[in-house]
Amino acid sequence: MTKVIWVDTHCHLDAQEFRPSGQVVRAQAAINHVAHCVLPAVEVANFEAVRALAHASGDSYCLGIHPLYVAQAQPDDLDRLDAALTQYRDDPRLVAVGEIGLDYFVPELCVSPLRERQQHFYLTQLQLARRHGLPVVLHSRRSVDQVLKGLRSVGGLPTRRSSAASAQVWHGIAHAFNGSHQQAQALMEMGLKLGFGGAMTFERAQQLRRLAASLPLKAMVLETDSPDMPPHWLYKTAQQRAAGEAQGINSPAELPRIGAELAALRGISPEALAAVTTANALDALPRLRALLPI
Repeated sequence: MTKVIWVDTHCHLDAQEFRPSGQVVRAQAAINHVAHCVLPAVEVANFEAVRALAHASGDSYCLGIHPLYVAQAQPDDLDRLDAALTQYRDDPRLVAVGEIGLDYFVPELCVSPLRERQQHFYLTQLQLARRHGLPVVLHSRRSVDQVLKGLRSVGGLPTRRSSAASAQVWHGIAHAFNGSHQQAQALMEMGLKLGFGGAMTFERAQQLRRLAASLPLKAMVLETDSPDMPPHWLYKTAQQRAAGEAQGINSPAELPRIGAELAALRGISPEALAAVTTANALDALPRLRALLPI
């Protein structure tokens, strides 16, 4: 029988919610056949934490500055990121530049000066990914078109797709994808995979579930974004929380159940989905090939 292996391509095991029980959380995920987790950084201050966790648990990590952390970033943080990418260039567990991108959901990030500041951080980090030959892990909340524009610009592509454009100019993942079919197609044409997680498990997320059911399976990877983005079985409404019910904490151990929901939408077995999404993760983040026990 083929061994079932799941890969959580995006989880924040260094988050406060997992302290001090992070190793217990990771062990539970392993029991559930989650063979590997990718741990993205969000700011310079947690670079060493994600690296240490990845080495301790046999996982991998990304280094980058998240758009939600741009406001508190120091003037030299991009230089410090460049230095860290140089310092750890030979570390096989460093698999991408991330989590980077744009966020136009938070109101203050949509107006000057933070709108321009996060754009500067995003474009510079794309350039660093190019310089260091690494994939990208992208945050694109309500900003997919602008994220695409940056990818085209730094990747040397024309603003509009043409026959002269390279079929694949990036490796990486559009994390927590929740855009349109057209936007998904544009990201796929650039070589990026699309991350699906807990948001897809809600029946009311009809557009996202249609995408999950219809997009090419070769373009999809799984993630938890834990402790965030809880699946429906962990989520508590504001009314429930006000009544004293605790919000469930998402973790990598939930990935197989999330995967089973996606498999049901696709009409395939969870085992088949695990095999395909694991292969897709290896395509998106090529350094994983040397780390996974397959």
